[in-house]
Amino acid sequence: AGYFIKPTIIEIGSLQDVSEEIFGPVLHVVSYRSSNLKKLCEDINQLGYGLTLGIHSRIDHTINTVINTCSVGNIYVNRNIVGAVVGAQPFGGQGLSGTGPKAGGPHYLSRLCHEYSVSNNTTAMGGNATLLTNLSE
Repeated sequence: AGYFIKPTIIEIGSLQDVSEEIFGPVLHVVSYRSSNLKKLCEDINQLGYGLTLGIHSRIDHTINTVINTCSVGNIYVNRNIVGAVVGAQPFGGQGLSGTGPKAGGPHYLSRLCHEYSVSNNTTAMGGNATLLTNLSE
């Protein structure tokens, strides 16, 4: 049951050719002019998906532009983009690709909690605050 494909590379004309997030051994390749890199990153953000982005470059300006412009859960530079080790390497997405908390990261549990406090003025409700503070005596 299901659909299974071999690892596939698909050249696309533009990011608008990607209509949904695809999980599987699929690599989309799009050509762009280096002068349009920031626009390409903004187009990536407009897709609404933000799980993982991989970039291979030796040009610091290119790397920094992608890191500072793309809104994704993880950016891998000049390395494999799969196989994050839970507890050692954070993994989590943004937008339509997840909630953002990094599974196994040091702040994972707190990202799933909502902290708040409640302060109740017992005197205003007709209570005697002095009696409450003297309970231990």
